Amino acid sequence: MDIILIPGLWLDESSWDRVVPLLREAGHRVVAVNPPGHDGQDPSTVTYGDLVATVVNEIDHAHGRCLVVGHSAHCAAAWAAADRRVDQVAGVVLIGGFPIPDGSEILDGFEPSDGVLPFVGWDAFDGPDTADLDQQALAELEGAMSPAPAAYAVGPQHLQDERRYDLPVTLVCPEYTQQDLQAWAQSGAPHLSELSRLRRGRYVDLHSGHWPQWSMPRKLADVILDCTD
Repeated sequence: MDIILIPGLWLDESSWDRVVPLLREAGHRVVAVNPPGHDGQDPSTVTYGDLVATVVNEIDHAHGRCLVVGHSAHCAAAWAAADRRVDQVAGVVLIGGFPIPDGSEILDGFEPSDGVLPFVGWDAFDGPDTADLDQQALAELEGAMSPAPAAYAVGPQHLQDERRYDLPVTLVCPEYTQQDLQAWAQSGAPHLSELSRLRRGRYVDLHSGHWPQWSMPRKLADVILDCTD
């Protein structure tokens, strides 16, 4: 199966370097997306639609129905691309992020400047997000980051095909648990309103930090591979 990997905010395709070989060893064709704005384009000119279109293009070039995997904020783009190509997607895996609903901004609480969103620093991720990363790993991860297009944070999301609710969707819970996620959804969190409409949704606890592709690549790869069966 073709597996399309979408990195999270501030990251490019290299953030999947620890995971890609493990998926390929299992016999899959793997494409790690390089988001517009991290590929030499001026990030201030890039739109959220450009990111979604990049993922859709990879789906269109897949060899058969594919698995779309998103991380963190770019789970939104994974969901939007799957919405545009429901018939060509075998499943969706969302790692540390959510299927952002139609009309919503992608993220809350971030302040872009001049069309870009620089990395906000590790203080914003103190605690469970980074508990499994030592100082060397944090430095390496930050070294792989670059300012993201502001549009990747503010969106908005656009969805159009309600058949997306029939897709198999795996919510991978890294620094929080599935019980946490379900409780947030039941409390009425607007960004989680899609969860109750998923007909084939399932949850997997990973017990990692927010960047398991960096800290636990084998464990994360095994979760992804389980979704290809």
